[in-house]
Amino acid sequence: MERLKLRNWLSMAMVFIYLRGFKVWISYKTQVMLTVLSWTLPVFTYYFVGTSLGQHVVSAVGVHDYTQFFVIGLAFQGYMSSVITTISQRLRNEQLYGTIEYYVISKAGVTGFLTYSALWGFLLNTINAVVILSVGYALGVRYDVNFVSTGLVLVTLIVSTFGLASLSGAFTMIIKQGNPVSFFFSTFTTLMSGTVFPVTVLPLALRYMSYALPLTWALNGLRESMLMDASIFSIWNIVAALLIFDVILVPLGIFSFRMAFRHAREKGTLAEY
Repeated sequence: MERLKLRNWLSMAMVFIYLRGFKVWISYKTQVMLTVLSWTLPVFTYYFVGTSLGQHVVSAVGVHDYTQFFVIGLAFQGYMSSVITTISQRLRNEQLYGTIEYYVISKAGVTGFLTYSALWGFLLNTINAVVILSVGYALGVRYDVNFVSTGLVLVTLIVSTFGLASLSGAFTMIIKQGNPVSFFFSTFTTLMSGTVFPVTVLPLALRYMSYALPLTWALNGLRESMLMDASIFSIWNIVAALLIFDVILVPLGIFSFRMAFRHAREKGTLAEY
């Protein structure tokens, strides 16, 4: 009975967070319009860049079709950079509102707060991905999707992103502002993860660093599974790499956030901003 009550409470909490996030987002209609524009305009920017460069220049860096390449990159890059930033901002906002204590000491606990905070970010970025993929289709991109492979790569990417977002939340809990994890992943993922150009053109040191990012592996897998109908077996090395990231990052992120929460409570700085 107690377990059923807890499950019902958690379900209600999840629905509340979704509804609150959606109502807050949709109530600012100008912001919604600007957000959609911020999703679509970069697609046209890189499309015309690729057109002006010409296919011979694009082929020289190992890209068969540049439009296909950057559309997949832009569609799914937000799952990492944006979600990590979203959790940090959510935590920061709750500190400013004075409601952070009510969330983290509730029945859902610290992990529940992180999970529900991430869900809205994942949902918003799914809408983002659908919009960008649709614009790409209008520009001539034709998808040949293996849904099983695509789903598996996305799930493993999302799990690793949750771990990084939890780690980012730990920094926000302690230092309040100037989060290095959030800054790095919101700023450098476009540069280093092969979002709009292949990582093979990077200097050797940066190329090795790029393979330390789950997004680099995920984008490679998504391009194969969504454009070439690649099966799980043909991209298993990518899936295995993402699973390693998941095993390391999720426990590390949750443990870091719990320790940061405990430290903030002991110091009495939980609600400080």
